[in-house]
Amino acid sequence: MPGNGIAAAAEIRSRLPDTTIVMLTVSDDDADLFAALRAGASGYLLKDIDPARLPHALQGVLDGEAAMPRTLVARVLEEFRSRGGRPRVFLPGRRPIELTPREWEVLELMREGLSTAEIAARLFVEPGTVRSHVTAILHKLHVTNRKSALQLFDKR
Repeated sequence: MPGNGIAAAAEIRSRLPDTTIVMLTVSDDDADLFAALRAGASGYLLKDIDPARLPHALQGVLDGEAAMPRTLVARVLEEFRSRGGRPRVFLPGRRPIELTPREWEVLELMREGLSTAEIAARLFVEPGTVRSHVTAILHKLHVTNRKSALQLFDKR
């Protein structure tokens, strides 16, 4: 593709979030692979793929699977493991959102319906600390209140 396929994928994804994108490329470079996945690609196939396998790979993507050569899957797994396991929130049409382990704890307790005081007691921290975590969570999720944050997870 002339120009930048990764930029094109990101643009397509932003304008048509329900569109499924599969990159067909000669590059097996990790930076290109991860950039394509961050841009919203559901598949990353190398042009040396057996032509008989291509229709099956594309159908798999349409069925909700990821399409990627096993050698690249191994790299994705290694990258995932090397990130220190920091959990991320994946919401449709948005970039992954990274929360700290404590923010995850607070979010889970919010999902259980606990108040700020109850969360503070459960985590053995001050209510002000809980409020700081809630503020950070709301900021990262781009919402203005707890109810909106929790609604994001009800839709998942």
